[in-house]
Formats: sequence, C-alpha cells, structure tokens
Amino acid sequence: MTEHRDEPTTASPAGRTHTLGLLYPPAGRNQVYTTMQLAFIGGVAESATRHGYDLLLSPAATDDDPSFRRMVGEEPAYGGPRVDGVIVMEIRREDDRVEHLAATGFPFVAIGRNHRADAVGWVDLDFAGLASGCVRHLADLGHRGIVFVNRSEQLFDSGYGFARLGDEGYTEAMTQLGLVPRAYLCGDDLASGEEVVERILLDDPMTTSMVTQNEAALEGVYRGLTRHGRSVPRDFSVVGVAASPWAEQVSPQLTAAEIPTKEMTRAAVELMVERLRKPGAPPRHVLLRPLITLRASTGPCRSVPGSEPEPEFPEFDIDF
Repeated sequence: MTEHRDEPTTASPAGRTHTLGLLYPPAGRNQVYTTMQLAFIGGVAESATRHGYDLLLSPAATDDDPSFRRMVGEEPAYGGPRVDGVIVMEIRREDDRVEHLAATGFPFVAIGRNHRADAVGWVDLDFAGLASGCVRHLADLGHRGIVFVNRSEQLFDSGYGFARLGDEGYTEAMTQLGLVPRAYLCGDDLASGEEVVERILLDDPMTTSMVTQNEAALEGVYRGLTRHGRSVPRDFSVVGVAASPWAEQVSPQLTAAEIPTKEMTRAAVELMVERLRKPGAPPRHVLLRPLITLRASTGPCRSVPGSEPEPEFPEFDIDF
C-alpha cells in the first residue's frame, strides 16, 4: 500500500517543501504567547498535518525580521524559501508583512484583514458586529452605563485590526442607542484588569456593565469588581468576545460570543492549500459571526450599591 499525501499542485519558487509558515508575533507581556495564541498555533499545526504539511512558526511582526526573510527565501545564506506558503496573523491596518508578500507574489493568506481585504484571501471574525451585538444585549437588559474594555494601548496604537474593529462596532452601537461611549485600553494580564476597573468606576461610579474583548484580563476584571463591592451579575454585568476556555474558567461564567479557534484555523489552512493549488483563482474570504452564548455574567440593570436614596419616613406629632 502506498501512502497518499495531499500535496499542492503549485509550489513555491524554490520547489515544494511540504511546509507552511505561520507569521505570528507574541502578544503577551514580555513577548510570550498568550493562551489564546497557543490555541491558534495548535489549530494551524493540526490542520496543516491533515493536509500533509509541516508547520514552521515565526514571531516576525515586520518584514525586516530575519526570521521572516529566512522563511520566504530572502536570506541567501539559507538558500531558497523554507515554506510553500505563509499564514499571517496579528494583522495590522498597515502591515508591511502583507505588503511585502503581496509585492513579491509569495503565496499567503491571513487570519484577520486590513485595507488589502479585497485582494487577499483571509479568515476573520466580525469583531465590529460582535461588539455591537454585545452592546445591544446589555441595552436589552436595561443597562445604559456600558463601557468597552479593549486590548492594550500598544496593540491598539500599532493598528491591530481586531482592536480597531471592536472599538468601531461598540462606538457605533452606543451612538445608535443614544448612549455615551466610554472605551478603555487594557493590558493582557490580571493586574491590568483590576486597574481598568479602578479607572472605570473612578470615572463614573454609576457604570453598570461592560463589553470586553480582552479575555486575558478577565479574571482581573472580576477581582476588581469584587474589590469595589460589585457582584456579577447582580450589580454589574459583563459580556465579551472570548474563547470558551476563558469564558468557562471564571465564576460566574462569562456570557460571550465565542472565538472559534478550530474553525478559523481549519478554514485558513484550507484557503492556503487552495491558493497553492490554484494560484490564479480569485481570493476567498471567510467572515465568521458566532452567536452570543448566554451563561451567568449578565442580568437586568439594578441600582448601583450605595446609590439608593435614603428611605423617607412620615413625620408624626406625638403628644405624651
């Protein structure tokens, strides 16, 4: 019996390597991969293996990173390309990796999208639509003081697509509902989650709810709310965009639009293999819109603890 390998019919300029590249810079503090990122790496590796490919990981965030140049065969000392095609992640609005690959014609697809969306094959979540849906879920429960907790200032300022799209969706939904948007940037760690709650309640103690797409700070957010006497969901509702392991490990479990890592990575590898087999075909796009899974972190809006007016009692004239 002979083994059949699912090979592309078109190879990279230097010939087939039976390897796919993954350009994925770490987003965690101290340049480490977050738990979510590790799930994406595992998903890409698993899907690549099913199609007969190995996976080569590069942390390159820019096109001048030596690991990027080695991967695509632009370091003469290392010979030709080390991969047949590249999957690019942590896409920025202006991303020189995407520009470089497009200019040189090296096969690639993206998880995420930017201004080149029409010309590039990609898989992405509808972050704007998900943030908007989270706002409307809270508004339907009677909340009016709804804040948005985004990713870190560094990621936002560098133009990461999901951070910008989530902010846009939140702001648009709040404006359409006649509410005042208040968005906060937050580091991807527990301490930053506690700190952002401090800022939120200092700015407006009457805030009763939050939309977040910073799952790494979620436990810190819960701790901060507890420290300030806010019980979830009795006094404060939290809804977000998060992978199920994050949403289910906090207590109470997070009501969230789930990030389908398996589905996204499977689709990205399929688009990459298709791109290698049919290089002249128009790029395909996969936009996922997961539904909000109701768990236990949202509830009807109630008065903020300590904000209730003092009870008034009738005065009686008593003669002794």
